[in-house]
Amino acid sequence: MVAPGSVTSRLGAVFPFLLVLVDLQYEGAECGVNADVEKHLELGKKLLAAGQLADALSQFHAAVDGDPDNYIAYYRRATVFLAMGKSKAALPDLTKVIELKMDFTAARLQRGHLLLKQGKLDEAEDDFKKVVCVWDAELRELRAECFIKEGEPRKAISDLKATSKLKNDNTEAFYKISTLYYQLGDHELSLSEVRECLKLDQDHKRCFAHYKQVKKLNKLIESAEELIRDGRYTDATSKYESVMKTEPSIAEYTVRSKERICHCFSKDEKPVEAIRVCSEVLQIEPDNVNALKDRAEAYLIEEMYDEAIQDYEAAQEHNENDQQIREGLEKAQRLLKQSQKRDYYKILGVKRNAKKQEIIKAYRKLALQWHPDNFQNEEEKKKAEKKFIDIAAAKEVLSDPEMRKKFDDGEDPLDAESQQGGGGNPFHRSWNSWQGFNPFSSGGPFRFKFHFN
Repeated sequence: MVAPGSVTSRLGAVFPFLLVLVDLQYEGAECGVNADVEKHLELGKKLLAAGQLADALSQFHAAVDGDPDNYIAYYRRATVFLAMGKSKAALPDLTKVIELKMDFTAARLQRGHLLLKQGKLDEAEDDFKKVVCVWDAELRELRAECFIKEGEPRKAISDLKATSKLKNDNTEAFYKISTLYYQLGDHELSLSEVRECLKLDQDHKRCFAHYKQVKKLNKLIESAEELIRDGRYTDATSKYESVMKTEPSIAEYTVRSKERICHCFSKDEKPVEAIRVCSEVLQIEPDNVNALKDRAEAYLIEEMYDEAIQDYEAAQEHNENDQQIREGLEKAQRLLKQSQKRDYYKILGVKRNAKKQEIIKAYRKLALQWHPDNFQNEEEKKKAEKKFIDIAAAKEVLSDPEMRKKFDDGEDPLDAESQQGGGGNPFHRSWNSWQGFNPFSSGGPFRFKFHFN
């Protein structure tokens, strides 16, 4: 018989409530499963909630077959077996869960309960003893300290949140939760938790000091993000530099600030600075998708198409459904192909982000320099004619916003091969077609008669 005051007796009596609690804990415990298994798990969960046990069981069978090392699949299947009253079938699954994840409290408690029903008291008591009582605040606080020392702050936060509810006026728990979130770089949750501490004790010295620091940092970050939304990238960069000065001791804020500065430089078309800062971020976090995308955009401005393609492909490996990455990669590939043909920016000797005034100025200078009338030698004249035609074509494309956008997207608006539907190219003409125009005109090449002496 089970002694009235024994561990098994006490836990057995409160087990139904305990199951609800651990199941709530479990809901946040799911992690990395492959897509097919995840679909089976999600569908099975919905069917279980709807009371369609047989259908739910089929989905969890498929999940186990798809990933035999997935403890979640076994746990869900055991849950269905228990709902169907098949405790003997559930027991091996619960044992498998514990083998795969020894600290899974829910599975250990359920197995202990089944063993207790089967009269296997020693085995049941062993399971119950290995579980920290969910209502014991002091034990949870001790375990939280262990998690902190082991470098698992999120597990520590989970235990501390429980103690904040189990003990009245637990300002210490709120303070620790806030500092842990702060160290993780989650300034918003940190601010929320430290406010809970001050609600309980507005004179709490450590909470108040921490509150001032978090609030200052939070205000800087919110302000920087608002500036980014408004397109004020230089001001946003300055704000994020202030963030790094405000909190230099926690690396997370430095990395996140540099990630956003990298973004600002890229959007502000400062490619050299963007490449430098993005590269600093990627040295620390090689798989940072945001930094890869922003550096790729900077490489495009610098006409470093191979490097841009490499960054977009690396980003796509980690987020294959990102439309921005897919479009950026396609654009980089088009521009690489285009660069191997005729590049209007290079013809005029201007950057891709050059203003219209710069384009017109470069065009006028080159038009005067390469006008065929300047050359007497027949061979030199032919060379100048070809050069002059390219210069005129470059000006025509880059001074027209619609044509320039097509070219920037990797399509040559003057190349018949790149135009859908084919047809001849009205701009690929002989030198005679371009004679007699004014290179100082701001419009098209055929408005005025212009002769060189």
